[in-house]
Amino acid sequence: MENVMCLNNIHCKLKLNWRFNNNSIINDHVFSSKTLITKPITFSSLSSLQHPSVPPLHSPSKHTTLLVETYHEHNTLRDLIRRLEEEDSCPLNILQHDGDWTKDHFWAVIKFLKNASRSTQILPVFDMWKNIEKSRINEFNYEKIIVVLGEEGLMEVAVNALQEMKGHGLRPSLQIYNSIIHCNSRNRNFDDALFFLAEMKEINLAPQTDTYTGLIRAYGKHKMYDEIGMCLKKMKLDGCSPDHITYNLLIREFAHGGLLKRMERVYKIMLSKRMHLQSSTLTAMLEVYMKFGLLEKMEKCYKRLLNSRYPLKEDLVRKLAGVYIENYMFSRLDDLGDDLASRTGRTELVWCLRLLSHACLLSRRGMDSVIREMEESKVSWNVSVANIVLLAYLKMKDFKQLRVLLSELPIHRVRPDIVTVGVVFDASRFGFNETGALEMWKRIGILYESVKMNTDPLVLTAYGKGHFLRDCEEVFTSLGPYAGEKRRWTYQNLIDLVMKHNAKQP
Repeated sequence: MENVMCLNNIHCKLKLNWRFNNNSIINDHVFSSKTLITKPITFSSLSSLQHPSVPPLHSPSKHTTLLVETYHEHNTLRDLIRRLEEEDSCPLNILQHDGDWTKDHFWAVIKFLKNASRSTQILPVFDMWKNIEKSRINEFNYEKIIVVLGEEGLMEVAVNALQEMKGHGLRPSLQIYNSIIHCNSRNRNFDDALFFLAEMKEINLAPQTDTYTGLIRAYGKHKMYDEIGMCLKKMKLDGCSPDHITYNLLIREFAHGGLLKRMERVYKIMLSKRMHLQSSTLTAMLEVYMKFGLLEKMEKCYKRLLNSRYPLKEDLVRKLAGVYIENYMFSRLDDLGDDLASRTGRTELVWCLRLLSHACLLSRRGMDSVIREMEESKVSWNVSVANIVLLAYLKMKDFKQLRVLLSELPIHRVRPDIVTVGVVFDASRFGFNETGALEMWKRIGILYESVKMNTDPLVLTAYGKGHFLRDCEEVFTSLGPYAGEKRRWTYQNLIDLVMKHNAKQP
């Protein structure tokens, strides 16, 4: 009893102050024990003291040992990577110096060599490491190495590793053959790819959908569309049915090649089989319809893309807007802006599309409505918004409103760009007095700033470049290819140059 009382009075707390780097690779479960402090010994723990040779299942000593071992492992790996990062480091010399690496250390080295673009060193390192311990000569290790070599495009090295593997009496896996076939295909070595495809069958290893998908993708990359058809037939003859991944890939490849009939044939098969259409597939179809100006089919495909709730990417929206502008379908720009807003919120591109729609239709009421919405939403103007409205007034020849808006640009905190300057000079061709705007810009220093083009390209797609911008391009081109490198061009420089050029014209 006296011993027990003495034990209760002892408060032994073992506190470990290990500090780890934020980039520690120690497993999360090691840190699941939030405190590493032993509790005071009580009556309930007395039994463990009576049997010191049998530590408790969750004893602090086990936690401590695990932490120490993991910490040591982390430091060893960090030191290994540091030595690999040194200039002119040789992993073979490092391995020879260390004597051996654990499995985790070895694969960390392989990953490092791959990411450091030193993939040619992978196979020699593997050869040395596996020869240290013969049990490492197994199918799993060879598979991982060959797949890495294939991903890195080291075809000859990967094939050598495959032959070496077979020399050890090991059976190559489907993943190994897929890697070899796909790597050969990407490098346009289709004869070699088909050779290994035949070799698979000889060892009774059946090709899978993935095997043929890689071939089809490579044929598409090299625009070998007839070979795609033959590959598809071969695939079916081998009893390997195309799945939705194969069909999606076929549609994309035929779309990229402009083969509309083939694309639509595969599309109908997918619909009949109720297969899933990927967003990239719908996008490829939409783009090829845009390319050939098939507006009705383009619209149907676009609606399907909208109904699928796939995200609308900005570059796709811009391409669609360009088609609508080219075909004078200006009202569709407003709808396109609303569609985009439903996915991304009301971004600058949304306001640009909606305002451009009404401006191209020369609808004052429509423009005023969009501008009021912007004000209610507390959206600041940018130079694209200002130039859209200015160009609309120019087209209407409403020089009174043009003059008012030019004077209000500082209020809207809009800095004019070369398009704004172009509007003023193009308006002067129809009797507009540009002096007031130029004097204001000179007074606040804008004319002495470097020339900038900050207007959204869709604005120029809709309105064209105008006389002044075309004159600028003509004059600038006449100065030679190095004109932009020789001096800093300001708006005033460019205006003077254009005026001088035009004065010489008959």
